[in-house]
Amino acid sequence: MENLDQTDITILRILQNDSKKTAKEIAKILNLTPSPVYERIRRLENQGFIKKYVAILDKKLIERSVTTICQVSMRYHSEAFIEKFEEQIQNLDEVQECYHMAGQVDFILKINTKGLEDYHNFVKYKLSKIENIGVLNSTFVLKDIKNSSEFYI
Repeated sequence: MENLDQTDITILRILQNDSKKTAKEIAKILNLTPSPVYERIRRLENQGFIKKYVAILDKKLIERSVTTICQVSMRYHSEAFIEKFEEQIQNLDEVQECYHMAGQVDFILKINTKGLEDYHNFVKYKLSKIENIGVLNSTFVLKDIKNSSEFYI
């Protein structure tokens, strides 16, 4: 962050909110010309501040309205078992996010499915096939209160 000035930070804020904004539109907001804004955006991309541009889909419209937070505890905690779990979880399309945790559980998964039956089938036919899972604890989201992909900068 020490390499960023206020203009860079403002550009990042704008793009986090709407990644379809063009350099020309951002330049107008900042009272700058498009060329330096375009160059700044490219530099931010090249330096890794901007990882990628995505469209955030409406989970109800794509029929993935049931969000489950699944806590996973492993039976064994060797490096090989942890690496294998991390590798296998990458192949499960239903898993939107996976975090390796410190504390009472080893991993937390965020899973979106069409309904409870789909979640049940996911656990039964996919997640349960991963070796070394000791305990699964699933909780279901009743209502999204805050769901943001933006970082406060």
